[in-house]
Amino acid sequence: MTMMNHRPATILGTGVAIAGNSDKDDLRLVARLRDKILARLDPLLDISNPRLVRESIEAIFPQVLSEENAAITRAERVRLFERVVAEILGYGPIEPLLRDDTITEIMVNGPYAIYIERNGKIEKTPLTFENEEHLMRIIERIVTPLGRRVDEASPMVDARLPDGSRVNVTIPPVSLVGPVLTIRKFSRIPYTAEDLQNFGTITPEFIEFARACVQARLNIIISGGTGTGKTTLLNVLSGFIPGNERIITIEDAAELQLKQEHVVTLESRPPNIEGRGEITIRDLVINALRMRPDRIVVGETRGGEALDMLQAMNTGHDGSLSTLHANSARDALRRLETMVLMSGMDLPLRAVREQIASAIDCIIHLDRFSDGSRKVVQVAEVQGMEGDVIVMQDIFRFQQTGFKDGRILGRLEPTGIRPKFCEKIERAGIRLPPTLFGLNGNLNAHRR
Repeated sequence: MTMMNHRPATILGTGVAIAGNSDKDDLRLVARLRDKILARLDPLLDISNPRLVRESIEAIFPQVLSEENAAITRAERVRLFERVVAEILGYGPIEPLLRDDTITEIMVNGPYAIYIERNGKIEKTPLTFENEEHLMRIIERIVTPLGRRVDEASPMVDARLPDGSRVNVTIPPVSLVGPVLTIRKFSRIPYTAEDLQNFGTITPEFIEFARACVQARLNIIISGGTGTGKTTLLNVLSGFIPGNERIITIEDAAELQLKQEHVVTLESRPPNIEGRGEITIRDLVINALRMRPDRIVVGETRGGEALDMLQAMNTGHDGSLSTLHANSARDALRRLETMVLMSGMDLPLRAVREQIASAIDCIIHLDRFSDGSRKVVQVAEVQGMEGDVIVMQDIFRFQQTGFKDGRILGRLEPTGIRPKFCEKIERAGIRLPPTLFGLNGNLNAHRR
């Protein structure tokens, strides 16, 4: 979509009309309508019933609007009503952005700059808040029901909207541009493998390969930078787990949407206002081992829990899946080393590497390109140790072939190497054709 221009109204994906004019007169009108309606609402009204509150607003709205003597069209009247409802019941100016399924991220940099991400590209919207106080009211509406607070003593907060969207709030004095609100939207309908194939993120060959790896209980790490689609791919791969297995998912904010019947979802918990009650990802990994899991799926590995996860993988809990931030498959191994050392255990580096080499079978690396597309660019096998070095071998690599109409052209191609863990896949009763790895001749010649 092109940058939104200043115009009377803009439709954002879901048929919700919002003001396209960011002038302060429009904002002041909405604020006056909001304040008048709030003053006239029945103080005994059950505010926990949104339908009832909306009906009450609808009854009062014509009267307060007539008091403004505003000459407006029917369409503008509907738009104003929706904005007032959003102010009272929802999240103000960003309410229609939250309803627009084409938007994946909302970034509020102070009250007068609201950006969105759509199709991997960042755009500035014409929407604004009235002032910092208005933005803080919406922030409080987000965090207060979750038992969280944000103030000078606690200027950074992570939270989750009722629909599962991840929220980060950063306010002064940490932020120098005013309150900053970042929302990573939660997809109501999870992407399937076929969706990712249509987006160009993965190929049919990769789907066949990944399904075999998951069903054969290989331990897989998905790596990539921020916003490359790691959690989306993790959700897709988790969908390949057989339905008769007990799956424990562990996340900071529950995002995975598994369709299997036997799924236990665990979510970490930050400390309360007194600094107590924190439950970390590491606590949950340790606890999950006592819950008779067939699979442990960790949304993101970022600290000392890496050691517990590796030990689980090395003691019979095969088929584990997780993501981590890294710049390449090799860098993912270095990040794992660092995280294991963060566990507080005084382990020699060689011992750490031996744990990693024996636990991890496959690393899948994603990247986001300049055209906004996200693609699997590397699939590597962890083969073991040679001396003090972990040996890896690429199985698939993304080959860029050009650039056309603003889009990156290319494909994930096999390297002609048949991975050693194919023997484990075959023991599970799954056979992958040699052509999947770019082979036509004698397979033994390509075994490493």
